[in-house]
Amino acid sequence: MALGPRLDIRQTQSLVMTPQLQQAIKLLAASNLEIETFISEALEANPLLDTGGPSDPGEPERIEIAAPAGEEATADQLMLAGGGEGDAPLDLAAVDRDFDTGDGAGPSMRDAEWGAAAGGAGGDFDDTPDWEQLRAAEVTLAEHLEGQIGAAASDAQTAFIARHIIGLLDEAGYLTIPLEEVADDLGVDIFDAKAGLRLVQSFDPSGVGARNLAECIAIQAREADRYDPCMKALIDNLDLVARGEVERLKRLCRVDDEDFADMLRELRSYNPRPGLAFAPAETGTVVPDILLTGNESGGWDIAINEETLPKLIVNRGYYLELNRGATNKESQGWLKEKLADAHWLIRALDQRQKTILKTAAEIVKQQDGFFRRGVAELRPLTLREVAEQIGMHESTVSRVTSNKYLWCERGTFELKYFFTSGVASADGEGASSAAIKARIRALIDAETAKNILSDQQLAEMLQKEGFDLARRTVAKYREAIGLGSSAERRRAKKLAGAS
Repeated sequence: MALGPRLDIRQTQSLVMTPQLQQAIKLLAASNLEIETFISEALEANPLLDTGGPSDPGEPERIEIAAPAGEEATADQLMLAGGGEGDAPLDLAAVDRDFDTGDGAGPSMRDAEWGAAAGGAGGDFDDTPDWEQLRAAEVTLAEHLEGQIGAAASDAQTAFIARHIIGLLDEAGYLTIPLEEVADDLGVDIFDAKAGLRLVQSFDPSGVGARNLAECIAIQAREADRYDPCMKALIDNLDLVARGEVERLKRLCRVDDEDFADMLRELRSYNPRPGLAFAPAETGTVVPDILLTGNESGGWDIAINEETLPKLIVNRGYYLELNRGATNKESQGWLKEKLADAHWLIRALDQRQKTILKTAAEIVKQQDGFFRRGVAELRPLTLREVAEQIGMHESTVSRVTSNKYLWCERGTFELKYFFTSGVASADGEGASSAAIKARIRALIDAETAKNILSDQQLAEMLQKEGFDLARRTVAKYREAIGLGSSAERRRAKKLAGAS
Protein backbone atom coordinates (compact mmCIF):
# COMPACT_ATOMS: atom_id res chain seq x y z
CA MET A 1 0.00 0.00 0.00
CA ALA A 2 1.34 3.38 -1.03
CA LEU A 3 1.91 6.10 1.56
CA GLY A 4 0.86 9.64 0.84
CA PRO A 5 -0.91 12.73 2.19
CA ARG A 6 -4.71 12.59 2.67
CA LEU A 7 -7.33 15.23 3.37
CA ASP A 8 -10.22 14.27 5.68
CA ILE A 9 -13.35 16.26 6.61
CA ARG A 10 -15.03 15.36 9.89
CA GLN A 11 -18.20 16.77 11.42
CA THR A 12 -18.57 16.89 15.22
CA GLN A 13 -21.03 18.40 17.67
CA SER A 14 -20.31 20.03 21.01
CA LEU A 15 -22.43 21.84 23.53
CA VAL A 16 -21.25 25.36 24.25
CA MET A 17 -22.25 27.99 26.76
CA THR A 18 -21.97 31.66 25.96
CA PRO A 19 -20.95 34.01 28.75
CA GLN A 20 -24.47 35.41 28.73
CA LEU A 21 -25.98 31.94 29.08
CA GLN A 22 -23.71 31.24 32.04
CA GLN A 23 -24.74 34.54 33.59
CA ALA A 24 -28.44 33.84 33.02
CA ILE A 25 -28.14 30.50 34.81
CA LYS A 26 -26.54 32.22 37.79
CA LEU A 27 -29.28 34.87 37.85
CA LEU A 28 -31.97 32.21 37.89
CA ALA A 29 -30.60 30.59 41.04
CA ALA A 30 -29.56 33.81 42.80
CA SER A 31 -31.34 35.10 45.89
CA ASN A 32 -32.73 38.61 46.26
CA LEU A 33 -29.60 39.83 48.02
CA GLU A 34 -27.35 38.39 45.33
CA ILE A 35 -29.50 39.95 42.59
CA GLU A 36 -29.34 43.35 44.27
CA THR A 37 -25.54 43.07 44.48
CA PHE A 38 -25.33 42.07 40.81
CA ILE A 39 -27.54 44.95 39.72
CA SER A 40 -25.46 47.41 41.73
CA GLU A 41 -22.31 46.20 40.01
CA ALA A 42 -24.02 46.37 36.61
CA LEU A 43 -25.11 49.97 37.24
CA GLU A 44 -21.53 50.94 38.04
CA ALA A 45 -20.10 49.16 35.00
CA ASN A 46 -22.70 50.25 32.42
CA PRO A 47 -23.46 54.01 32.17
CA LEU A 48 -26.52 53.35 29.98
CA LEU A 49 -28.36 51.52 32.77
CA ASP A 50 -30.55 53.45 35.17
CA THR A 51 -33.19 52.73 37.82
CA GLY A 52 -36.68 54.00 38.57
CA GLY A 53 -38.44 53.42 35.30
CA PRO A 54 -41.97 52.09 35.02
CA SER A 55 -42.63 48.43 34.51
CA ASP A 56 -43.34 47.11 31.03
CA PRO A 57 -47.10 47.67 30.67
CA GLY A 58 -47.41 44.88 28.16
CA GLU A 59 -46.21 42.19 30.54
CA PRO A 60 -47.80 42.57 33.98
CA GLU A 61 -46.03 40.51 36.61
CA ARG A 62 -49.22 38.82 37.83
CA ILE A 63 -51.06 35.71 36.73
CA GLU A 64 -54.26 33.98 37.73
CA ILE A 65 -53.89 30.32 38.57
CA ALA A 66 -57.29 29.38 37.22
CA ALA A 67 -56.58 30.76 33.76
CA PRO A 68 -53.93 28.82 31.77
CA ALA A 69 -51.21 31.16 30.67
CA GLY A 70 -50.27 31.30 27.01
CA GLU A 71 -47.17 29.48 25.90
CA GLU A 72 -44.20 31.75 25.58
CA ALA A 73 -40.51 31.25 25.24
CA THR A 74 -39.09 29.33 28.14
CA ALA A 75 -36.14 30.55 30.13
CA ASP A 76 -33.92 27.97 28.46
CA GLN A 77 -34.91 29.23 25.00
CA LEU A 78 -34.44 32.86 25.89
CA MET A 79 -31.03 32.24 27.39
CA LEU A 80 -29.93 30.31 24.32
CA ALA A 81 -31.00 33.26 22.19
CA GLY A 82 -28.57 35.53 24.00
CA GLY A 83 -25.62 36.75 22.01
CA GLY A 84 -22.08 37.16 23.14
CA GLU A 85 -18.73 36.29 21.77
CA GLY A 86 -16.18 33.88 22.98
CA ASP A 87 -18.21 30.66 22.99
CA ALA A 88 -16.56 28.09 25.21
CA PRO A 89 -17.10 24.34 25.55
CA LEU A 90 -19.67 23.41 28.17
CA ASP A 91 -18.15 22.74 31.57
CA LEU A 92 -20.38 20.04 33.00
CA ALA A 93 -18.87 20.55 36.42
CA ALA A 94 -19.98 24.15 36.40
CA VAL A 95 -23.59 23.32 35.53
CA ASP A 96 -24.62 22.09 38.93
CA ARG A 97 -27.93 20.30 39.15
CA ASP A 98 -29.82 20.27 42.41
CA PHE A 99 -31.99 17.17 42.38
CA ASP A 100 -34.94 16.79 44.70
CA THR A 101 -34.05 14.46 47.53
CA GLY A 102 -37.56 13.42 47.70
CA ASP A 103 -37.96 14.57 50.26
CA GLY A 104 -45.76 31.73 74.17
CA ALA A 105 -43.60 34.30 75.54
CA GLY A 106 -39.88 34.51 75.24
CA PRO A 107 -37.45 33.51 77.91
CA SER A 108 -38.74 34.51 81.31
CA MET A 109 -35.22 35.31 82.61
CA ARG A 110 -32.47 37.20 80.86
CA ASP A 111 -28.85 36.18 80.69
CA ALA A 112 -28.02 38.64 83.47
CA GLU A 113 -30.58 36.98 85.71
CA TRP A 114 -29.14 33.58 84.92
CA GLY A 115 -25.71 34.84 85.95
CA ALA A 116 -27.20 36.26 89.15
CA ALA A 117 -28.62 32.83 89.87
CA ALA A 118 -25.15 31.39 89.82
CA GLY A 119 -23.81 34.18 92.00
CA GLY A 120 -26.59 33.81 94.54
CA ALA A 121 -25.78 30.16 94.88
CA GLY A 122 -22.15 30.92 95.58
CA GLY A 123 -20.67 29.76 92.27
CA ASP A 124 -19.99 30.87 88.72
CA PHE A 125 -19.90 29.56 85.16
CA ASP A 126 -16.15 29.43 84.74
CA ASP A 127 -16.27 25.70 84.08
CA THR A 128 -18.88 25.92 81.33
CA PRO A 129 -18.08 26.22 77.60
CA ASP A 130 -17.78 29.63 76.00
CA TRP A 131 -20.86 29.50 73.81
CA GLU A 132 -20.00 32.69 72.00
CA GLN A 133 -16.82 31.08 70.70
CA LEU A 134 -18.71 28.01 69.58
CA ARG A 135 -20.71 30.19 67.18
CA ALA A 136 -17.82 29.88 64.81
CA ALA A 137 -19.18 26.50 63.75
CA GLU A 138 -20.13 26.31 60.08
CA VAL A 139 -23.46 24.52 60.56
CA THR A 140 -26.44 26.65 61.54
CA LEU A 141 -28.97 25.61 64.14
CA ALA A 142 -31.73 25.25 61.54
CA GLU A 143 -29.59 23.01 59.33
CA HIS A 144 -28.62 20.86 62.32
CA LEU A 145 -32.22 20.43 63.42
CA GLU A 146 -33.65 19.79 59.95
CA GLY A 147 -31.13 17.01 59.46
CA GLN A 148 -32.76 15.13 62.34
CA ILE A 149 -36.34 15.31 61.09
CA GLY A 150 -36.19 12.44 58.62
CA ALA A 151 -35.31 9.79 61.17
CA ALA A 152 -37.57 11.09 63.94
CA ALA A 153 -40.81 12.20 62.28
CA SER A 154 -43.65 9.70 62.33
CA ASP A 155 -45.59 11.29 59.46
CA ALA A 156 -45.29 14.00 56.82
CA GLN A 157 -47.59 16.44 58.62
CA THR A 158 -45.60 16.39 61.85
CA ALA A 159 -42.37 16.78 59.87
CA PHE A 160 -43.75 19.80 58.02
CA ILE A 161 -44.91 21.45 61.25
CA ALA A 162 -41.50 20.77 62.82
CA ARG A 163 -39.73 22.43 59.87
CA HIS A 164 -41.98 25.46 60.22
CA ILE A 165 -41.27 25.71 63.96
CA ILE A 166 -37.52 25.38 63.33
CA GLY A 167 -37.74 28.36 61.01
CA LEU A 168 -39.33 30.40 63.83
CA LEU A 169 -36.65 29.70 66.45
CA ASP A 170 -34.41 32.57 67.47
CA GLU A 171 -30.63 32.26 67.51
CA ALA A 172 -30.68 31.01 71.11
CA GLY A 173 -33.05 28.16 70.16
CA TYR A 174 -36.26 29.56 71.74
CA LEU A 175 -39.72 29.64 70.17
CA THR A 176 -40.88 33.21 70.73
CA ILE A 177 -44.21 32.92 68.89
CA PRO A 178 -47.30 31.49 70.66
CA LEU A 179 -48.06 27.95 69.57
CA GLU A 180 -51.68 28.88 68.89
CA GLU A 181 -50.49 31.35 66.25
CA VAL A 182 -48.37 28.65 64.63
CA ALA A 183 -51.40 26.34 64.47
CA ASP A 184 -53.55 29.07 62.89
CA ASP A 185 -50.90 29.88 60.26
CA LEU A 186 -50.60 26.24 59.18
CA GLY A 187 -54.31 25.42 59.39
CA VAL A 188 -53.88 22.63 61.95
CA ASP A 189 -55.31 22.11 65.40
CA ILE A 190 -53.33 22.83 68.53
CA PHE A 191 -52.70 19.15 69.22
CA ASP A 192 -50.88 18.71 65.89
CA ALA A 193 -48.86 21.84 66.59
CA LYS A 194 -47.89 20.48 70.02
CA ALA A 195 -46.80 17.21 68.38
CA GLY A 196 -44.52 19.16 66.04
CA LEU A 197 -43.11 21.13 68.96
CA ARG A 198 -42.46 17.96 70.97
CA LEU A 199 -40.58 16.58 67.98
CA VAL A 200 -38.36 19.67 67.82
CA GLN A 201 -37.76 19.56 71.58
CA SER A 202 -36.55 15.97 71.28
CA PHE A 203 -33.71 16.98 68.97
CA ASP A 204 -30.08 17.70 69.77
CA PRO A 205 -29.00 20.04 71.33
CA SER A 206 -31.18 19.44 74.33
CA GLY A 207 -33.31 22.43 75.24
CA VAL A 208 -34.11 23.79 71.76
CA GLY A 209 -37.72 24.64 71.00
CA ALA A 210 -38.40 25.85 74.55
CA ARG A 211 -40.74 28.80 75.04
CA ASN A 212 -39.04 30.11 78.15
CA LEU A 213 -35.96 29.51 80.25
CA ALA A 214 -37.69 27.19 82.73
CA GLU A 215 -38.89 24.93 79.92
CA CYS A 216 -35.41 24.92 78.37
CA ILE A 217 -33.80 23.79 81.62
CA ALA A 218 -36.58 21.25 82.27
CA ILE A 219 -35.99 19.63 78.87
CA GLN A 220 -32.30 19.22 79.66
CA ALA A 221 -33.07 17.84 83.13
CA ARG A 222 -35.39 15.22 81.64
CA GLU A 223 -32.72 14.30 79.11
CA ALA A 224 -30.25 13.80 81.97
CA ASP A 225 -32.84 11.83 83.99
CA ARG A 226 -32.64 14.37 86.84
CA TYR A 227 -36.15 15.85 86.61
CA ASP A 228 -37.42 14.64 89.99
CA PRO A 229 -39.93 16.58 92.16
CA CYS A 230 -37.12 18.44 93.94
CA MET A 231 -35.49 19.57 90.69
CA LYS A 232 -38.90 20.49 89.28
CA ALA A 233 -39.55 22.75 92.27
CA LEU A 234 -36.14 24.38 91.79
CA ILE A 235 -36.73 24.98 88.07
CA ASP A 236 -40.21 26.35 88.70
CA ASN A 237 -38.69 28.96 91.01
CA LEU A 238 -35.76 30.24 88.97
CA ASP A 239 -36.67 33.77 90.00
CA LEU A 240 -35.83 32.83 93.59
CA VAL A 241 -32.56 31.32 92.40
CA ALA A 242 -31.73 34.61 90.68
CA ARG A 243 -32.36 36.49 93.92
CA GLY A 244 -30.27 34.03 95.93
CA GLU A 245 -33.05 33.06 98.38
CA VAL A 246 -31.36 29.83 99.40
CA GLU A 247 -33.29 29.10 102.59
CA ARG A 248 -36.66 29.57 100.93
CA LEU A 249 -35.62 27.33 98.05
CA LYS A 250 -34.52 24.58 100.40
CA ARG A 251 -37.91 24.66 102.07
CA LEU A 252 -39.73 24.53 98.72
CA CYS A 253 -37.56 21.69 97.44
CA ARG A 254 -37.57 19.88 100.83
CA VAL A 255 -33.85 19.10 100.71
CA ASP A 256 -30.90 19.64 103.03
CA ASP A 257 -27.75 21.65 102.38
CA GLU A 258 -25.86 18.82 100.70
CA ASP A 259 -28.68 17.93 98.32
CA PHE A 260 -29.35 21.57 97.51
CA ALA A 261 -25.69 22.18 96.64
CA ASP A 262 -25.77 19.15 94.36
CA MET A 263 -28.93 20.44 92.65
CA LEU A 264 -27.32 23.81 92.06
CA ARG A 265 -24.25 22.20 90.50
CA GLU A 266 -26.56 20.24 88.24
CA LEU A 267 -28.49 23.41 87.37
CA ARG A 268 -25.29 25.27 86.42
CA SER A 269 -24.28 22.45 84.07
CA TYR A 270 -27.29 23.11 81.82
CA ASN A 271 -27.04 25.48 78.88
CA PRO A 272 -29.59 28.34 78.96
CA ARG A 273 -28.84 29.21 75.31
CA PRO A 274 -28.43 25.93 73.38
CA GLY A 275 -28.79 27.53 69.97
CA LEU A 276 -25.66 29.64 70.32
CA ALA A 277 -23.47 26.56 69.92
CA PHE A 278 -24.08 26.83 66.18
CA ALA A 279 -23.27 29.37 63.54
CA PRO A 280 -25.72 32.26 63.45
CA ALA A 281 -28.26 32.18 60.67
CA GLU A 282 -28.25 34.85 58.01
CA THR A 283 -29.46 38.07 59.49
CA GLY A 284 -32.32 40.05 58.07
CA THR A 285 -35.98 39.45 57.46
CA VAL A 286 -36.97 37.12 54.66
CA VAL A 287 -38.63 39.10 51.90
CA PRO A 288 -40.93 36.91 49.80
CA ASP A 289 -40.43 36.85 46.05
CA ILE A 290 -43.99 35.72 45.32
CA LEU A 291 -47.31 36.92 46.74
CA LEU A 292 -50.29 34.52 46.73
CA THR A 293 -53.81 35.80 47.37
CA GLY A 294 -57.27 34.36 46.78
CA ASN A 295 -59.57 35.94 44.18
CA GLU A 296 -63.34 36.30 43.95
CA SER A 297 -63.71 33.35 41.57
CA GLY A 298 -62.23 30.93 44.10
CA GLY A 299 -58.86 30.71 42.37
CA TRP A 300 -55.50 32.23 43.15
CA ASP A 301 -53.73 35.40 42.09
CA ILE A 302 -49.95 35.06 41.97
CA ALA A 303 -47.81 38.17 41.70
CA ILE A 304 -44.14 39.04 41.89
CA ASN A 305 -43.21 41.17 44.87
CA GLU A 306 -42.08 44.35 43.11
CA GLU A 307 -40.22 45.49 46.22
CA THR A 308 -37.64 42.73 45.89
CA LEU A 309 -35.86 44.15 42.86
CA PRO A 310 -35.18 47.62 41.49
CA LYS A 311 -36.53 48.37 38.01
CA LEU A 312 -33.92 48.83 35.30
CA ILE A 313 -34.25 51.01 32.20
CA VAL A 314 -31.97 52.17 29.41
CA ASN A 315 -31.11 55.84 29.71
CA ARG A 316 -31.75 56.71 26.08
CA GLY A 317 -31.12 60.41 26.56
CA TYR A 318 -27.61 59.71 27.81
CA TYR A 319 -27.13 57.21 24.98
CA LEU A 320 -27.99 59.82 22.33
CA GLU A 321 -25.65 62.28 23.99
CA LEU A 322 -22.78 59.79 23.98
CA ASN A 323 -23.59 58.70 20.44
CA ARG A 324 -23.24 62.24 19.15
CA GLY A 325 -19.81 62.46 20.74
CA ALA A 326 -18.60 59.09 19.42
CA THR A 327 -16.48 60.11 16.46
CA ASN A 328 -14.44 56.95 15.90
CA LYS A 329 -15.27 53.27 15.37
CA GLU A 330 -13.79 52.22 18.72
CA SER A 331 -16.07 54.55 20.67
CA GLN A 332 -19.10 53.55 18.61
CA GLY A 333 -18.31 49.86 19.11
CA TRP A 334 -17.99 50.31 22.87
CA LEU A 335 -21.30 52.20 22.99
CA LYS A 336 -23.11 49.52 20.99
CA GLU A 337 -21.69 46.82 23.26
CA LYS A 338 -22.94 48.61 26.40
CA LEU A 339 -26.36 49.14 24.82
CA ALA A 340 -26.63 45.46 23.89
CA ASP A 341 -25.55 44.43 27.41
CA ALA A 342 -28.16 46.72 28.95
CA HIS A 343 -30.96 45.35 26.78
CA TRP A 344 -29.91 41.77 27.49
CA LEU A 345 -29.79 42.30 31.25
CA ILE A 346 -33.27 43.85 31.30
CA ARG A 347 -34.64 40.97 29.20
CA ALA A 348 -32.88 38.38 31.35
CA LEU A 349 -34.25 39.83 34.61
CA ASP A 350 -37.73 40.08 33.10
CA GLN A 351 -37.61 36.47 31.94
CA ARG A 352 -36.33 35.45 35.35
CA GLN A 353 -39.45 36.94 36.94
CA LYS A 354 -41.73 35.24 34.41
CA THR A 355 -40.02 31.89 34.98
CA ILE A 356 -40.45 32.24 38.75
CA LEU A 357 -44.13 33.08 38.25
CA LYS A 358 -44.72 30.13 35.95
CA THR A 359 -43.01 27.71 38.32
CA ALA A 360 -44.82 29.09 41.37
CA ALA A 361 -48.17 28.84 39.58
CA GLU A 362 -47.62 25.15 38.90
CA ILE A 363 -46.57 24.51 42.51
CA VAL A 364 -49.70 26.25 43.76
CA LYS A 365 -51.81 24.21 41.35
CA GLN A 366 -50.24 20.95 42.55
CA GLN A 367 -50.44 21.89 46.26
CA ASP A 368 -53.85 23.54 46.11
CA GLY A 369 -55.07 21.46 49.05
CA PHE A 370 -52.35 22.81 51.32
CA PHE A 371 -53.21 26.44 50.66
CA ARG A 372 -56.93 25.80 51.20
CA ARG A 373 -56.98 23.29 54.07
CA GLY A 374 -53.53 23.15 55.63
CA VAL A 375 -50.51 20.91 55.87
CA ALA A 376 -52.57 17.71 56.04
CA GLU A 377 -53.26 18.09 52.31
CA LEU A 378 -49.60 18.38 51.30
CA ARG A 379 -49.03 15.83 48.52
CA PRO A 380 -45.84 14.22 47.19
CA LEU A 381 -44.24 16.39 44.52
CA THR A 382 -40.97 16.24 42.62
CA LEU A 383 -39.03 18.65 40.47
CA ARG A 384 -39.58 16.45 37.43
CA GLU A 385 -43.38 16.72 37.68
CA VAL A 386 -43.26 20.50 37.73
CA ALA A 387 -40.67 20.63 34.95
CA GLU A 388 -42.81 18.46 32.66
CA GLN A 389 -45.91 20.57 33.23
CA ILE A 390 -44.26 23.92 32.46
CA GLY A 391 -42.01 22.67 29.67
CA MET A 392 -38.65 23.32 31.29
CA HIS A 393 -35.68 21.26 32.33
CA GLU A 394 -35.57 19.78 35.81
CA SER A 395 -32.37 21.64 36.64
CA THR A 396 -34.03 24.93 35.68
CA VAL A 397 -36.89 24.29 38.11
CA SER A 398 -34.36 23.42 40.80
CA ARG A 399 -32.61 26.74 40.34
CA VAL A 400 -35.91 28.63 40.32
CA THR A 401 -37.01 27.12 43.63
CA SER A 402 -33.69 27.72 45.39
CA ASN A 403 -33.65 30.73 47.74
CA LYS A 404 -37.14 31.79 46.60
CA TYR A 405 -39.95 32.41 49.08
CA LEU A 406 -43.73 32.49 48.67
CA TRP A 407 -46.06 34.43 50.93
CA CYS A 408 -49.63 33.28 51.54
CA GLU A 409 -52.18 33.59 54.33
CA ARG A 410 -50.58 30.64 56.12
CA GLY A 411 -47.16 32.28 56.25
CA THR A 412 -43.96 32.56 54.23
CA PHE A 413 -42.48 29.35 52.85
CA GLU A 414 -39.47 28.49 50.71
CA LEU A 415 -40.52 26.91 47.43
CA LYS A 416 -38.41 23.86 48.28
CA TYR A 417 -40.80 23.13 51.16
CA PHE A 418 -43.52 22.07 48.74
CA PHE A 419 -41.46 19.22 47.30
CA THR A 420 -41.86 15.99 49.25
CA SER A 421 -40.79 12.49 48.29
CA GLY A 422 -43.14 9.73 47.27
CA VAL A 423 -43.15 6.08 46.28
CA ALA A 424 -45.28 4.17 43.82
CA SER A 425 -48.53 2.63 44.98
CA ALA A 426 -50.86 0.05 43.49
CA ASP A 427 -53.51 2.58 42.45
CA GLY A 428 -50.99 4.64 40.52
CA GLU A 429 -51.11 7.56 42.91
CA GLY A 430 -47.90 8.57 44.63
CA ALA A 431 -47.58 7.73 48.27
CA SER A 432 -45.48 9.86 50.55
CA SER A 433 -42.29 8.26 51.82
CA ALA A 434 -43.08 9.70 55.22
CA ALA A 435 -46.33 7.74 55.22
CA ILE A 436 -44.42 4.57 54.35
CA LYS A 437 -42.01 5.14 57.24
CA ALA A 438 -44.91 5.71 59.60
CA ARG A 439 -46.55 2.46 58.48
CA ILE A 440 -43.33 0.49 58.93
CA ARG A 441 -42.94 1.94 62.42
CA ALA A 442 -46.53 1.00 63.27
CA LEU A 443 -46.06 -2.60 62.10
CA ILE A 444 -42.85 -2.98 64.09
CA ASP A 445 -44.37 -1.40 67.20
CA ALA A 446 -47.14 -3.99 67.06
CA GLU A 447 -44.66 -6.90 67.14
CA THR A 448 -44.57 -9.38 69.98
CA ALA A 449 -41.60 -11.32 71.31
CA LYS A 450 -42.83 -14.44 69.47
CA ASN A 451 -43.66 -12.69 66.21
CA ILE A 452 -40.78 -10.52 64.95
CA LEU A 453 -41.23 -9.44 61.33
CA SER A 454 -38.37 -9.67 58.86
CA ASP A 455 -37.83 -7.10 56.11
CA GLN A 456 -39.28 -9.53 53.56
CA GLN A 457 -42.41 -10.03 55.68
CA LEU A 458 -42.77 -6.27 56.06
CA ALA A 459 -42.47 -5.83 52.29
CA GLU A 460 -45.16 -8.46 51.67
CA MET A 461 -47.51 -6.85 54.19
CA LEU A 462 -47.00 -3.43 52.63
CA GLN A 463 -47.59 -4.83 49.15
CA LYS A 464 -50.95 -6.19 50.33
CA GLU A 465 -51.81 -2.67 51.49
CA GLY A 466 -51.04 -1.27 48.04
CA PHE A 467 -47.44 -0.11 48.43
CA ASP A 468 -45.09 -1.44 45.78
CA LEU A 469 -41.89 -1.82 47.82
CA ALA A 470 -38.97 -4.22 47.58
CA ARG A 471 -37.26 -5.76 50.59
CA ARG A 472 -34.19 -3.54 50.20
CA THR A 473 -36.40 -0.45 50.09
CA VAL A 474 -38.11 -1.52 53.30
CA ALA A 475 -34.72 -2.03 54.92
CA LYS A 476 -33.61 1.44 53.83
CA TYR A 477 -36.71 3.08 55.33
CA ARG A 478 -36.40 1.01 58.50
CA GLU A 479 -32.81 2.12 59.02
CA ALA A 480 -33.76 5.73 58.24
CA ILE A 481 -36.21 5.84 61.15
CA GLY A 482 -33.65 4.27 63.50
CA LEU A 483 -35.15 0.78 63.90
CA GLY A 484 -32.89 -2.26 64.14
CA SER A 485 -33.01 -5.49 62.19
CA SER A 486 -35.29 -8.39 63.11
CA ALA A 487 -32.44 -10.12 64.99
CA GLU A 488 -31.68 -6.98 67.01
CA ARG A 489 -35.35 -6.45 67.83
CA ARG A 490 -35.72 -10.09 68.88
CA ARG A 491 -32.81 -9.78 71.34
CA ALA A 492 -34.25 -6.53 72.69
CA LYS A 493 -37.65 -8.17 73.26
CA LYS A 494 -36.03 -11.01 75.18
CA LEU A 495 -34.06 -8.63 77.39
CA ALA A 496 -37.18 -6.60 78.06
CA GLY A 497 -39.09 -9.72 79.03
CA ALA A 498 -36.34 -10.83 81.41
CA SER A 499 -36.16 -7.54 83.26
